[in-house]
Amino acid sequence: MKKIFYLGLIGLLLFEICHVYFIMPMPGSQQFNTLPLAYFLHCYRWLFRVIFGLALALGLLRSQWKNKPLVALSLIALAAMVYVVNFIMAADGLFKQPKTITLVDVKANKVDTNRLVIGVVQGDKARAYPIQFLGYHHFIYDDIDGKDILVTYCTVCRTGRVYSPIVEGVKAQFRLVGMDHFNAMMEDESTHSWWQQATGEAVTGPLKGKQLPEIYSTQTSLAAWIKLYPHTLILQPNPKFKDHYDTSLKYESGQSRKDLTGSNPQSGADKSWVVGLKHQGKTKYIDWNELKRKRIVQVEMDQTKVFVVLLNDNKSFFAYENPFGAVPKLIHNTLVIEADKRYTYPLNGRGIGGSQSLKPVKAYQEFLHSWKHFSQP
Repeated sequence: MKKIFYLGLIGLLLFEICHVYFIMPMPGSQQFNTLPLAYFLHCYRWLFRVIFGLALALGLLRSQWKNKPLVALSLIALAAMVYVVNFIMAADGLFKQPKTITLVDVKANKVDTNRLVIGVVQGDKARAYPIQFLGYHHFIYDDIDGKDILVTYCTVCRTGRVYSPIVEGVKAQFRLVGMDHFNAMMEDESTHSWWQQATGEAVTGPLKGKQLPEIYSTQTSLAAWIKLYPHTLILQPNPKFKDHYDTSLKYESGQSRKDLTGSNPQSGADKSWVVGLKHQGKTKYIDWNELKRKRIVQVEMDQTKVFVVLLNDNKSFFAYENPFGAVPKLIHNTLVIEADKRYTYPLNGRGIGGSQSLKPVKAYQEFLHSWKHFSQP
């Protein structure tokens, strides 16, 4: 009976450790394809707990214990471990999403305009979501002009994405469940499928293969965004989580050297920055250091010329199709293209004087390791 007790004790202990290990950023857990195992353990967690729990109880009750304090200490240690991995180390215990959000206009804004934001425009409405807050929450819900959106960010991949949360006609409710290859993983409430933040794809569970429709977004400084969209609304800090928000600019500026979220200023390193481009089913990336040197980099994607322009703040960038061929110039925050005549565009690409607007291209600033794993074929 004592062997059954220890089998239950050790089995339950190892299960709880493995349950959190394979879905959280721990040494060695994110470098391999452990997602199937992690999902299996998660789906059958109560079966494992019941089996090992029954063995533990049976061995405890039917054995004669001489060293009862040691047994009691073992049970206390087990209980402490179960509590830690399920309530302290669990992703949705470490990072919480707000139930309500507050957006204000430029005059009422309290957010530092040097901060990076994920900007979204729908019709004549613009919204700015500071990465300072998204980095902790990982995702928030909002609606623009009656359209639901899910604004997401993963600090370990440096990926900002905006999606429609409508799945099979119903607004999905997500929770943060962990990570896979260092990218945040969300679980929907109805089917318990797991969705990648970087791609918006359900990668395991009943909805595997389903895709959240992506909504075009732009990463800029708040100052640059306000100049383009002075009527924008801006997400404000939630007082409940104020102690969790990053108060420095080290992460956003690339000065942080932390193992998980820090940047490497050298080109080609896993933690170096790139601007990843997605256009007409093709992908390509531009080294951030090259973009800083040139300010405008033009590439060809599926026989279409695409350019990326970086402002002097070294934060704000925009990507567009170039229908003219000639590489644009940036003059006083205005895009100038010399073709059959001189074409000028504001940074939001909107046509002036009846000229056709530039077509935006999906562009993201992220770590090289993330782009190679999730976006590059």
